[in-house]
Amino acid sequence: MLKNKKVHFIAIGGSVMHNLAICLKLLDNQVTGSDDMFFDPSKTNLQKHGLLPEKEGWNADKVHSGLDYVILGMHAKKDNPELLKARALGLKIYSFPEFIHEASKAKTRVVVAGSHGKTSITSMVLHVLQKTGRAFDYLVGAQLEGFETMVKLSDAPVMVIEGDEYTTSPLDLTPKFLHYKHHYACITGIAWDHYNVFPTLDIYEHQFAQFIDLTPPEGKLFYAASDPRLVSLIDRAEIPQERLLAYDALPATVRNNKTFVEWEGHEYGLQVFGQHNLQNLNAARCLLNELGVSDEQFFTHIQSFKGASKRLELIGEGQNCSIYKDFAHAPSKLKATSEAVTRQFTKRQLTACLELHTFSSLNKAFIYQYKDCYNLPHEALIFINPKAVEAKKLEMITEAELREAFNRPDIRLFTEAPKLEEYLLNQNWNNRNLLLMSSGNFGGLDIETIKNRITG
Repeated sequence: MLKNKKVHFIAIGGSVMHNLAICLKLLDNQVTGSDDMFFDPSKTNLQKHGLLPEKEGWNADKVHSGLDYVILGMHAKKDNPELLKARALGLKIYSFPEFIHEASKAKTRVVVAGSHGKTSITSMVLHVLQKTGRAFDYLVGAQLEGFETMVKLSDAPVMVIEGDEYTTSPLDLTPKFLHYKHHYACITGIAWDHYNVFPTLDIYEHQFAQFIDLTPPEGKLFYAASDPRLVSLIDRAEIPQERLLAYDALPATVRNNKTFVEWEGHEYGLQVFGQHNLQNLNAARCLLNELGVSDEQFFTHIQSFKGASKRLELIGEGQNCSIYKDFAHAPSKLKATSEAVTRQFTKRQLTACLELHTFSSLNKAFIYQYKDCYNLPHEALIFINPKAVEAKKLEMITEAELREAFNRPDIRLFTEAPKLEEYLLNQNWNNRNLLLMSSGNFGGLDIETIKNRITG
């Protein structure tokens, strides 16, 4: 276990980076860090653990020859003064995925990959492992109920990792998940994303082909049988097919707005729902089987799983209205999430609001990937923050362009949070649900007020 080391983080304010920093400090390491901007929750979390720098900005004086490790975040640039000094001193520089691999070399590594569902599956696996009393380490991309941090390192024999396909660091443009060297893994599906890094679908798919081929002789990789692109990659894989195992959605029924899984003659009530989550559940079951968790243990404990933060998270509930928040922003995520709520509540209408926030989603060349993904909600709203468009140096998308790209002529576009709030507060919410989907914050939308007014 890593102890009594001197570690410096370049770009410590990142979601995973600050959690890794806290983790290492709790292991009795001397941890320092810098960043040019801090936002909550990382700012508050770093402050709580005495790791928040006195001021924002980079300081090359923090980098010295006495450091054991320098950990480089994606937010930093190649010409970062701290990075330049670390390289001049010949210090060992790790990206966080390289560091995670280094810290877990002696462990069995389970990696969850795919364009969607990664956080949910990882969370399911962690939940069941915790409930069964197993010792394990983890890296997950969201704050989970019952887990203090998003990263844990210990002497545990197993590490469960959410494997992101995004690039590793300013010095390494390969996907993060290639560094973890999995023993067991799953791929949830492939839906083109990260247009700024992977400009074509072929390039994007190639990253997953590399990941598949990294599966070791003693390992296994599970994949979603319902995804034709993924199945095609599997068929072309350069490793024996017996190490590649398909999974499907678990069989289930919906009664009184609640989902029940049917398995080997038994019925188990769930707190999560949607076809995509039934698929996620089976992936988690398969991975847990490889770690020695039986089906009986899995289904017993998964009944108490409430979902990961911002993954179909129930944030408000009235007599005839529920409000959900979801991280969905990419086309496949939007389709799966809106479909889940629509089918779970067949007697309620659905007003859905999607914030286009990422570089891909705000790009006019990519926006047509959303065609027919937003058809199921009774009302389809879109929010775009002009500041986000400006920051990404893109051209604003018009309401007419959205309607054409999504193939939905009744889409309504909002560009100001107060106007969106006013619109939502003036609707009739009897037998109607609200679904808020974003990787941002809707320009500072007062969700608490909306929740209280709608459900109160």
